[in-house]
Amino acid sequence: MNEKTLNVGLIGYKFMGKAHSNAFRQLGMFFNPPYQIKMKTLCGRDEKWVGEAAQQFGWEGIETDWRALVRQADIDIVDIVTPSNLHSEMAIEAAENGKHIFCEKPLATRLCDARKILEAVETAGVKHQIGFNYRFAPAVALAKKMISEGKLGKIFHFRGSYLQDYIVDPDFPLVWRLEKEVCGSGSHGDLGSHVIDLARYLVGDVKCVTGMSKTFIQERPIVQEMQGLSGKATENAKRGTVDVDDATSFLFEFESGALGVIEATRFAQGHKNDLSFEINGEKGSIKFELERINELQYFNADDEEGLQGFRLIQVSEGVHPYLHAWWPAGHVIGYEHTFVHEMLEFANAVVNDTPTQPSFADGLECTKILEAVDLSVQRKAWVAVNSL
Repeated sequence: MNEKTLNVGLIGYKFMGKAHSNAFRQLGMFFNPPYQIKMKTLCGRDEKWVGEAAQQFGWEGIETDWRALVRQADIDIVDIVTPSNLHSEMAIEAAENGKHIFCEKPLATRLCDARKILEAVETAGVKHQIGFNYRFAPAVALAKKMISEGKLGKIFHFRGSYLQDYIVDPDFPLVWRLEKEVCGSGSHGDLGSHVIDLARYLVGDVKCVTGMSKTFIQERPIVQEMQGLSGKATENAKRGTVDVDDATSFLFEFESGALGVIEATRFAQGHKNDLSFEINGEKGSIKFELERINELQYFNADDEEGLQGFRLIQVSEGVHPYLHAWWPAGHVIGYEHTFVHEMLEFANAVVNDTPTQPSFADGLECTKILEAVDLSVQRKAWVAVNSL
């Protein structure tokens, strides 16, 4: 590896492929690190489509065989943004070829596969990071700092939700995100995994869970062509069975004794991409809403009596995490910037040989919780996470 250049190969080029490509392009411009990110190869099955994407996003070349990409001698980092059922095979082979690996969440569709991935990267001694990008919203990073500094004191509660409404229409097609064989689970793994990771990141490890889930629409038109997060079906298309959850909620207890509740659904009318959480401690509380990404609400129990209340912190000044590289105070940033920040941290870890966070170990722990919730739904009982 050239000491000051990181050559990247990206597998996948649609929604997440565009987000990651944008992150690699902006990283050098805004953070000016002592190394160069080179967008070397973009990989996808369809030569025409991947060629068009590569030209649009700024990649030097294309590949239609992911195995050829992970074996490419001049690639330092392999970035995997494919459907979840492909993560395991791709990540393991990339590790065996000595590549540092970034992989979108969830790490795998099954716990056994997540364990194999972690074993492979640890055996190979390569850097590995999973795509829980919301850790890198400046407001969330500030929340982590405040908790670490004891501003909330002992934590009592975490309550989080991720609400969307984009599949409420019963004629929404049966895209791959609604097929268990491809994605592993529905709203639980796709949306809930983000909230689970934030709960672990901000409060700590989870001890036990009990949950419930529901599939509200059992059959949908079979998709003919994917179009971003959606898809296209013919007017009288045959219908296929939906075998993943539309909504999942669960209660849990942290190892610390704090209590938690998480809800994930794609059936919340009026909510487009509404991730939120609230944390209550003995000294205060914090609240965050993704759709107001530059804000953090903070209640300090030590405030003078009669003047207490949640205060709004505008997280847009250079003193806040990552904001020094962007714009003057009050010039807000958005969703896409979380990807720039996570890629910055990953590239820094590769160059400086430092630990990555969140690593595939965090991805494994999230997968363990996802599976524990699934088991609790089946058994209608509490499940201890470390029993898996």
